[in-house]
Amino acid sequence: MAKITIVLHDLRGGGAEKMMVRLANQLVENGDEVDMILITAGGPNKAFLRESVNLTELDCKRTLDAFGPLRHALKKSKPDGILAALTHINVITAIVCFSLGWLRKLSVSERNAFSLDKKVNSNKVMKAAYLLAPYIYRLLPNPVIAVSKGVAKDLVDTTVVREKDVVTAPNPVITTDTIESAKAAAKHPWLINKQTKVIVSVGRLSYQKGFDILIDAFYRIHNMVDARLVILGEGELRPELERQIESVGLTDRVSLAGYCDNPLAEVKQADLYVLSSRFEGSPNALVEAMSVETAVIAFDCPHGPTEILNGGKLAPLLEDKNVHQLALAIANELITESATDKKSTYLEAVERFTSLNSAKRYRQLILGKLA
Repeated sequence: MAKITIVLHDLRGGGAEKMMVRLANQLVENGDEVDMILITAGGPNKAFLRESVNLTELDCKRTLDAFGPLRHALKKSKPDGILAALTHINVITAIVCFSLGWLRKLSVSERNAFSLDKKVNSNKVMKAAYLLAPYIYRLLPNPVIAVSKGVAKDLVDTTVVREKDVVTAPNPVITTDTIESAKAAAKHPWLINKQTKVIVSVGRLSYQKGFDILIDAFYRIHNMVDARLVILGEGELRPELERQIESVGLTDRVSLAGYCDNPLAEVKQADLYVLSSRFEGSPNALVEAMSVETAVIAFDCPHGPTEILNGGKLAPLLEDKNVHQLALAIANELITESATDKKSTYLEAVERFTSLNSAKRYRQLILGKLA
């Protein structure tokens, strides 16, 4: 048994937070002792963290205020290994570990396409973190853990980070809990009482997720197929997306359904899952959709979809941001159900994303020789 401490900003409803909760839960189930330290506090994913994970919420107003509290919390935790996730948390945790002489205990994780993610973060502190992070990563004894080969390559190609400074590990997407959750009944009325084909997509209502592109593509084929579109998630672009839906007269065909605590139950009942993102790290929702054998199509965006879909052999992989191609692919799938014969291969393809396989890899990387 080892002691592992995971450092995060909070447990908001994002993919990184969800994956770290699932990793912590699996490590505890495997017999390790796990502490989780939050720079701030709370968030929707807190409800999914097992009681056997020791949670510390520092309740700092800003990441810049966290040096002293985080240093104290880490000293109290006395971990064998530390994992930090997300760029600004990686930077502050590295500085704290340096002050403790604990850099050899630290592993950091990059969850997204570094060169693209930094462009959509205008906050001054975040900009500083993105500037400093690559130089810190070069100096760390342990390599950066990237969630996909694409994320690793992007980090090497666009920063001072070298190939030897980066490794990859799959996200712990599929767990015993997600398998059980998928068995629950759907809650959205269009999926409870299905009168037409239903397309589903999941993610934060943000520029990154490309829901404006998806709505545009759906508008182009809404007269060709009898279907509805459900988008699960919340975010800053809700007003813009609502205006877009209203402007093209699709208020009765497109639903911005908000945050959902069990999106897998909805996705399982859908006829098609669409990934319309402008960029990703490793799209967990795509893996989840495949794990419940819902037909999928995705943009070949940077990064992750091509690795998950085996270069398009498992499901349609479309030219990045090509609205016309996306519209045709949606129509083709709903009319012909062309992906149905490939769905039996989905489960084998996503086996590496089980929490058991992921936790084994992360534990090896975090603990090194101790593992």
